Amino acid sequence: MSEIKFKYKIDELLKKFSITQYRLAMRMIPEQLNVSAKTFANYRNIKLNDSQDIPHEKVVILENLFDLAAGKLQNFVVTIKPITEFTETNI
Repeated sequence: MSEIKFKYKIDELLKKFSITQYRLAMRMIPEQLNVSAKTFANYRNIKLNDSQDIPHEKVVILENLFDLAAGKLQNFVVTIKPITEFTETNI
């Protein structure tokens, strides 16, 4: 059976905490994001192929709370050519 792949590493990071840290995080993170506990739970459960996503500003806050560099919370890579490689005929 294949492992369910989540879009973001939130649960993976939370599992590294002690029980005390985990409980504190579960109270504090929704407050810092200014969302309900249910919304935060939904963020944690977004699957890799789901169309649902976390607003960018909330991702930035989560990366800061978990002390991660920009883009390190996500479990996916976005690949696209730079705009300088496009020509008028490609647009």
